[in-house]
Amino acid sequence: MSTISTIQEIQEVIISRRTIHKFKPDAPPREVLYEAIDLARWAPNHKLTEPWTFYILGKTTISRIAHLNADRLVEKKGQAAADKKRARWLSMPAAIAVSFKKCGDDFREKEDYAATCCAAQNMMLFLWSKGIGMKWSTSGVITDPAFHEIIGADPACDEVIGLFWCGYPEDIPQKDRIPSDQLIKELP
Repeated sequence: MSTISTIQEIQEVIISRRTIHKFKPDAPPREVLYEAIDLARWAPNHKLTEPWTFYILGKTTISRIAHLNADRLVEKKGQAAADKKRARWLSMPAAIAVSFKKCGDDFREKEDYAATCCAAQNMMLFLWSKGIGMKWSTSGVITDPAFHEIIGADPACDEVIGLFWCGYPEDIPQKDRIPSDQLIKELP
């Protein structure tokens, strides 16, 4: 059972977590990333499918992904934008890709996608509690078969939900949310 201070700490982590856009250069310790993934797997998942896979990406893999993404951007946004994005991605201290297993059943895949997103949130909240921020990217590159090949996933069986950049925040954006009373519809 949780104590009052633990509940307050959980509330603070949930409320204070932010998407981080600028990271310090130091990568988080691998053991902390492993601990975050260990906690992520406790996310709710219908029929206990545990559909997720977490790929901790090293610098070589990040480089390959950054170059693939830049190659894709040249046609859409031009060489200068592609070069800028490549440099940004190459500067990221660490990254984790997260996927789930597709099963051929649309309803079940929707449930597994949702469960994997819950697992990702668990991972992000734990890392935030350790002073490590994340940016969840759903860039089009994650759907590219070449991306799947780089991380060792099968595009026919594995759907990537995101590329999670992580590291120690250089700055923490301040944000506010819509008040909850504007989001709640109480029905008879």
